[in-house]
Amino acid sequence: MTLQMPDPEACYRALSSRDPRFDGWVYAGISSTGIYCRLSCPARTPRRENCHWYPTAAAAQAAGFRACRRCQPDAIPGSPMWDLNEDITARAMRMINDGVVDREGIGGLAARLGYSTRQVQRVLQDHAGAGPLALARTRRAHTARLLLQTTRLPVSSIAFQAGFSSVRQFNDTIREVYGQTPTALRGRRGTVAVAEAGGLVLRLPVRQPFDLAGQLAFMATRTVPGLESGGPGGFARTVRLPYGHGIVAVEPRGGGLRARVALADWRDLSTLVARVRAWFDLDADPLAVDEALGAALGAEAPAVAEAIAAPGVRLPGTPDPDELAVRCLVGQQVSLAGAVTVTGRLVADHGDPLEPDLAATATAWGYRLNRVFPGMDTLAGLDTDTLPMPRARGRALVGLADALATGRVSLAAGVDRQEARAALESLPGIGAWTSGYIALRALGDPDILLDTDLVIRRTLDRLGLTRTEDCAPWRSYLTVHLWRLAATPTSTETR
Repeated sequence: MTLQMPDPEACYRALSSRDPRFDGWVYAGISSTGIYCRLSCPARTPRRENCHWYPTAAAAQAAGFRACRRCQPDAIPGSPMWDLNEDITARAMRMINDGVVDREGIGGLAARLGYSTRQVQRVLQDHAGAGPLALARTRRAHTARLLLQTTRLPVSSIAFQAGFSSVRQFNDTIREVYGQTPTALRGRRGTVAVAEAGGLVLRLPVRQPFDLAGQLAFMATRTVPGLESGGPGGFARTVRLPYGHGIVAVEPRGGGLRARVALADWRDLSTLVARVRAWFDLDADPLAVDEALGAALGAEAPAVAEAIAAPGVRLPGTPDPDELAVRCLVGQQVSLAGAVTVTGRLVADHGDPLEPDLAATATAWGYRLNRVFPGMDTLAGLDTDTLPMPRARGRALVGLADALATGRVSLAAGVDRQEARAALESLPGIGAWTSGYIALRALGDPDILLDTDLVIRRTLDRLGLTRTEDCAPWRSYLTVHLWRLAATPTSTETR
């Protein structure tokens, strides 16, 4: 099946009105100038016959268009369909954004998806308008532009840290995508990132409305000292990445999000950006979600729909799915404060020390970070008698860590969510609530209603809500609304 693009006339009306709601859904290639733009580009509206429409930036580049220097269409939110859908295209896009092609090649991507490389190539070409190499190249080019415009790293070093296999390939790609040499591009002022001592400050694009305050409040009640730091004004944490450790601090900036990042290895930059976007659900379409929930709940109880109508609610994700799974298991049948205490002991006793220069950078930013969450191989080798929890739960934790370390269970970007839940529930000590919670927060599943959660159950009963199936496929967002509507957000995370 080939991709069904929106009606061209609708696309042109969106371009003419410079509507930012369509950014990331469709890209406009302008044949009279040879550039492609986001639909909200402030440039003069082109003639209708000069406009061509593409589902991805890579598709526009493959058609011979270069990125607009004014609106920088490679730096906008991605299509929410890649997070919502479970087909091969959506899963492949999530993997490519996480850097799988750069690290493992097309063969690795195909193996993770369970298809041949030829089939993956054909499906992506039909549905995304470009093959996996072209999609990965667009991602690498964007990372290279960030590094060129915001760091003093040598150009040759940037080529390899952005994921290119040679300086020549890097030079050719930058010329083709941006119409400039790397040196000329470096001379232009960056518009999505600025350099600062020890790291970068990224201004991450986000669809409005965006309830960042609610996200920060949710995380503040779960802060593990040393691993995380912050409050309503900002939140920082350490992250384990494919090539090393990193730190990221997220802070409000107008109606959007500012992210400060510092890395032990800058090859992890694009992967970290993708994980921060998943962490805060930045690619979601809040207007579509809010409209669907309002219609579904209003039909049953208009007062309830008004009560939970906080705009721009997002799923509280994670930059480390394996860590989230372990923390979820620790939090079974204990208070939230107790779970934070136990997790803090695990981090202090078994976590990796953060590199001194990264810790110093975090201190300069106003956050105290010194530990990285233990790796799954470390947790898998622990003696359950030494863990600060009941022995049965300790055995479940070690078993989960071993399954994650050996690959028997995978929570990586792009995994089949139903298969991941089944694999989790096959492990001792993990049931439907735990796997559902992990699917909602670690895998970004938009349609999980945790109606066996104590807080959710009580809130549903208090509101008299019974027809929650009408909220599909957005029941995860309903879950978040119900958590926030409770007296304290998820005061206990129990079955």
